[in-house]
Amino acid sequence: GCVLVVSVIEQLAQWHNSTVKAAVERLCDYIPGKYQIIHHLSCCIDREMNADVVCHSLRLCKQDPGQPLCHLYSPPKREKHSSGLFHALACARSKHQIRSKSFMGFSSVCAFPLLANLCEKMKYVLRNKLPFQDFDGDKFSTFPTLRGYHWRGRDCNDKNTTVYPGRRPDNWDAKSDSNCNGIWGVDPKDGVPYEEKFCKGADSKGVVLLGDSAGAHFHIPPEWMTVTQMSAKSFANLPMAFSDELDWPQFSEITGFLNSTIGGWTDSLYLRLRKRNRCNHRDLQNISQNG
Repeated sequence: GCVLVVSVIEQLAQWHNSTVKAAVERLCDYIPGKYQIIHHLSCCIDREMNADVVCHSLRLCKQDPGQPLCHLYSPPKREKHSSGLFHALACARSKHQIRSKSFMGFSSVCAFPLLANLCEKMKYVLRNKLPFQDFDGDKFSTFPTLRGYHWRGRDCNDKNTTVYPGRRPDNWDAKSDSNCNGIWGVDPKDGVPYEEKFCKGADSKGVVLLGDSAGAHFHIPPEWMTVTQMSAKSFANLPMAFSDELDWPQFSEITGFLNSTIGGWTDSLYLRLRKRNRCNHRDLQNISQNG
């Protein structure tokens, strides 16, 4: 991630024939919110260092004991062998020693007592693939990202553990919508519950997608990496994408339920199922993960 950001900054500077500082300001104008991490990176970029050297000098990239030094680009031009990377790294660390130490404190944000509990909850959520916000503990949420309803059906009552998408209707949902498909109540003409009238014989299918990043619809839009296409509009979805681990399950060919902003209409299995039978609305879950 660090190498990609530094690479984009270098490309922006070259494309607009500007300084690194100006390129950083341009990128920050594109990105929603204030991502101060980019300002830290900009301090250490100069024409003698490539992105690998910058990120290793800031200790955002690490080398495992006994393993080669990981790098994305070729070593600096003035050195033909891999030792050139070590030489450039040694020079960079001595040059930016103070900045590197201050950046290490920034990257260890979870060490702060006020944020420690939040970090632990985030780790628990990601490890167990559970919604970050789930007030009734039924594993369904009214919040879209962080394993929320972008991934599973949307909870229509997050204060009642017996109400969640895909469950069997409670007494044909005569009094309330227990399975979140939007169908409940009684037809006053004949006294038959709408769920029974429309959905009898169309029981919940409980379709679950287990898979990797393909099922999760992992996607990095080209305009995030292509300086000639960058604009504030191209980064509008960045916060949402990061909180969904750069996955777009709401646009997936399996579980997608929204019109895609990253490549046309989503003709998904879920939308086809929903078109055939509204009784199964939100009766499809995605618990895929990257890797």
